[in-house]
Parts: sequence; structure tokens; C-alpha cells
Amino acid sequence: MRKSLMRMTLRQLQIFNEVCDLRSYSRAAEEMALTQPAVSLQIRQLEELVGQPLFEYVGKKLYLTEAAEALQRASRDIFGRLENLDMQLSDMQGSLQGQLKLAIESSAKYFVPHLFAAFKQRHPEVNLTLTVVNRAQAIRRLSDNRDDLIIMSMVPQDMGLEFLPFLNNPIVAVAPPNHPLCTLEHLRLQDLEPHTLLVREQGSGTRKACEEFFKDKRVHFTQTLEVASNDAQRECVVAGLGIALLTRHAVNMELATGVLRELPVEELPLYRSWCLVQSKSKRQSPVALAFQAFIRGERAQISGLVERFSGKLPPIPATP
Repeated sequence: MRKSLMRMTLRQLQIFNEVCDLRSYSRAAEEMALTQPAVSLQIRQLEELVGQPLFEYVGKKLYLTEAAEALQRASRDIFGRLENLDMQLSDMQGSLQGQLKLAIESSAKYFVPHLFAAFKQRHPEVNLTLTVVNRAQAIRRLSDNRDDLIIMSMVPQDMGLEFLPFLNNPIVAVAPPNHPLCTLEHLRLQDLEPHTLLVREQGSGTRKACEEFFKDKRVHFTQTLEVASNDAQRECVVAGLGIALLTRHAVNMELATGVLRELPVEELPLYRSWCLVQSKSKRQSPVALAFQAFIRGERAQISGLVERFSGKLPPIPATP
């Protein structure tokens, strides 16, 4: 190994990772309470040790060089192993401590905080770093080894992944209560075709599941409106801009209070499973292993979450 690499410091790698994540010297300096010249100096010293440039500007944008990408992978592995060591030392002292890095598809954000809260009751010294992404971003993060675990549906089959299905993800059709479809007691999926359908952005797991479902059922929507988040999609339905197929977890409160109605479509719900996902080759930390064990062992508690987010709570009476 090059002797120069042995002179790198963990502080230099911390600064380097911050610049990589933020793609900005000035923002990295602000985030780390440093001056921009101090950040620039540390990066220059790191480049001297590596023997190659780490960043380059194209226009006003900062890009990683091939050497920077290699160093970023190595530095993440280094810091991951140090975090793992810290957790193991804590475990030896009789308490589980550390950080759980969890990335979740956006539709899961409505129940995952409650799931982690139940886990934290058992392990109060564990903290959570939670990143909300769409399916395409989750796949990229798996490739980059950014997280301890991913919660997603529709797990890719060609990436060497281990996954544990643990919770049903029912996708239902919803509309505002004054929509003409709400007057009908029975619907077929084809009955929805003449109406405007609100869809998620490309890369969304819910959109992918629905598109495959429509293709299988030979249903085609000519009027669609793309909306870039579950929350915005839900609010657009409330506003009367169209109907949508949404995971029931995302609209449980609106269904319970009557703000939205679940349409009685014969072919729905469309069921997918939420899965806990990791790379087969990943070496898991004690915290991640404990969270996996919690998911496996607490089926009854997770079933309780299903009931809580089923949208079947009694509606709030209307005020006279």
C-alpha cells in the first residue's frame, strides 16, 4: 500500500465526504462549522496524498472524479466499520447503542416511525437516521451501500439482495366524496378509465406497481396528471383534480374522517409487500441485526400497525 495513504486523517475523510454529499465547498464548510479556505486546504492535502484530483468543475457544478468515487467508497467502509466497532463495544457493556441508517420508500413513511418507536422502547440508546426516497433512489442507494437497511416493495431480483417481507401494502383507488364514482356500489377497473388519474413520478414504486397492474388488466388511462409525492397526490385528490391509486397507509386518516372515499373497485386492493432489504454481501452492525430480529419476532405488533393504518377507524361525526 502507498505510504502516503497512511497519512490520511479521519478528519480529512469527514470533510471529503461532506463535500461529496453536498457537491459544494461552501456548503460543506457551513455544515461543519469551518471556513471555506479550511475545507479547500484539507481537500488539496488529500489530493496530494491520493496523487490525483478529486473534484472538477464543469460550468458551476462540482463533480467527483473517478479517484474521488473510489475514495468515497473506501471512506464509507472505514466509517461503517468504526460505527460497527462502537456498537460492538457498547454491546459488550450490556447495552445496544448506535445509529440505524434506514432508507424507506415514501409510501412507508406513514408507519415506519411508529415501527421504530416500538423498537426504541426496547433499545432507548439507539438513534435513527431516516431517508425517504422513491424506488429508483432506493435502488441506487443499495448499489452505493449508503444505508444499513432499506424498506421498499417490489424488490429487484437481479442485485443479489436478501429481503424479508413483513407487512402488506394495499393499494386502493380513492376519490373525493362528491365524485360521481362514489355514488356507485360496485365498480370495475375499466369504469375508472374515463376519469383523470393522478400518478406519481417516474421511479416511484407505487407507479410501477400500478402500471404493471393496468397492463395486465388491459386498462388504459388517457387523462393523467403527474404529481411528485404521496402527500401532494393525496391533496390533489382532496381538491378534486382527479382520482388516484394510493397505498392505504398514506390515506388512512382521510378515509377515516370521510375527506376521501375508497372506491369499491372489484379488482382492488392491489397487494404488494413491504420488505426489509439488504445486500447479501453486507456485514451488518449489531443495531441493524437487532432491528431485523425485532421485525422477524414481532409479527403481532406489526399486525397491530396494519390495523392502525387500515383506514377502517370510525369516522369523525360531522358537526351540525
